[in-house]
Amino acid sequence: MIPVGLPAGIVQVSAVWERAAADSRGVVPIAHGAGTQLDHPFLIGFARALRDDGFSTVRFNFPYSEAGRRMPGPAAHAILTWRAVVERIRADAPGAPVFVCGKSYGGRMASMAVAEGLDVDALVYLGYPLHPPGKPEKPRVEHLPAVSPPQLFVEGTKDPFVQPLSQLEAAVASCQDARIAWFEGGGHSFEVKGRKRPADEVGASVAPAVTAFLLEAAAR
Repeated sequence: MIPVGLPAGIVQVSAVWERAAADSRGVVPIAHGAGTQLDHPFLIGFARALRDDGFSTVRFNFPYSEAGRRMPGPAAHAILTWRAVVERIRADAPGAPVFVCGKSYGGRMASMAVAEGLDVDALVYLGYPLHPPGKPEKPRVEHLPAVSPPQLFVEGTKDPFVQPLSQLEAAVASCQDARIAWFEGGGHSFEVKGRKRPADEVGASVAPAVTAFLLEAAAR
């Protein structure tokens, strides 16, 4: 459990720290998307693949999901949670690079935390929710140019949260240091129409692109 100081007091959120079998190349805290928790099969498969590549992982809940709710709480609570998680990692693994990663909502909350000063080595977004589906006129991008560490947007080309794709490309171009890894035919959770795969297998399939990015970021 990790304590998170919220305006109403301290709450405890569940966290699963799994260390890489070999020498760790860094620690990757992984946040879930809205409506799920740390034990979602996609995240489990993704984290396992990262550990196979030498990264330790920390999956964790946000306070609202810890309380059993599906609808996210205030963004400020998620940002405070990200701060608490990174603080715990830096205390328990001093000197290790910290690469924050989040699925959809969890990634957007990470970007907001870093834009507000959270110190990390790189960020990875698994299906960044650029705008609500069908509402490209409501982009969630105003804070992204303030993010200084390297950013990787891992996106499916059929994801309704990033249509039209050119809008995401323009948002990424406005960032200080960012790139996109496109997954052809992938939806918001990287599912491909007509190709049934278990969610943990889908999660593992996006890990190679993330590993390549993190190794490059760590080498800078």
